[in-house]
Amino acid sequence: MVMEARERSSYYLTDAYHFRFDNSLAPALSVRPGDVVVVNTLEAYGGKITPESTAKDLAALPWDAVHCLTGPIHVAGAEPGDVLQVDIMDIEHDDWAWTGVFPGIGVLSDEFGEFHLQQWRVGSDERVELRPGVRIPVEPFCGVMGVALVDPGEHLTMPPRRVGGNIDTRHLIKGTTLYLPVEVPGALFSVGDGHLGQGDGEVCGTALETNLVVTLRFTVHKGRSIRAPQFESRGPTTSKTQGMGYVSTSSPGPDLQESLRNAVRDMVDLLEAVYGLPRIEAYVLCSVAGDARISVPVLGQSHTGFVTFSMPRSVFVG
Repeated sequence: MVMEARERSSYYLTDAYHFRFDNSLAPALSVRPGDVVVVNTLEAYGGKITPESTAKDLAALPWDAVHCLTGPIHVAGAEPGDVLQVDIMDIEHDDWAWTGVFPGIGVLSDEFGEFHLQQWRVGSDERVELRPGVRIPVEPFCGVMGVALVDPGEHLTMPPRRVGGNIDTRHLIKGTTLYLPVEVPGALFSVGDGHLGQGDGEVCGTALETNLVVTLRFTVHKGRSIRAPQFESRGPTTSKTQGMGYVSTSSPGPDLQESLRNAVRDMVDLLEAVYGLPRIEAYVLCSVAGDARISVPVLGQSHTGFVTFSMPRSVFVG
């Protein structure tokens, strides 16, 4: 059975920010199934990073204040064991974003030991420019979407959990529907960590971090149960990067994490050698535009997996 209101209402939610999933938080807004909510979200650190920030500001960021969330939103009728459907109806983005490299964070953290901040501006063509000839298309999405855990207390957004959180799934763009398992009455949905875009894997630890305004519609499915987040798209999920092909690196091995490191390292080397990018910019580009894939899983002790890392050639079109 699907619970959906006969008459839909619209709401606007802002200035209801928090940094933890916690089922004891009072709802910032209560809605009925079928209602539409326009949600204002801030960049991951809640406005601490601005267009005027420098790499020194990254070093001063509090690690216990990421990610900034808006909510929670209580959805009437949602009960433990139900499924909350979240339709992503629209996403409006800022004209600015940032990407940071943090020592100790990222796939190649041992090779990039200094703070680095890349500032971005959105051009009239809906792309951001790393340098002349290297431009990434904007496809905004929220990196954190989730509902409250049944477990009491405060829970960081990371790692991603069965009820969502920092899932960083770049395919959750406008027109996509997300399904979340409900564990507490009302679901208590929160959203944040806006991105202008990201590669699959977010390999340096950050994406195109920005402020977003997201329009969402909620539906409750009774008598349906799922184990973890699911989503449904209605078109190509990488429509702005497909069409011109990819350049890819790969790595076989019994350890998928080490294979990923090798594939990313080889892509950084390739971007340096073939496209002339400084090494730190090549690493940033891998995080905001490159896609990690498990082509072959490790199936046993004697079996070798295979990881590929692909960069869309379209980012090099001037």
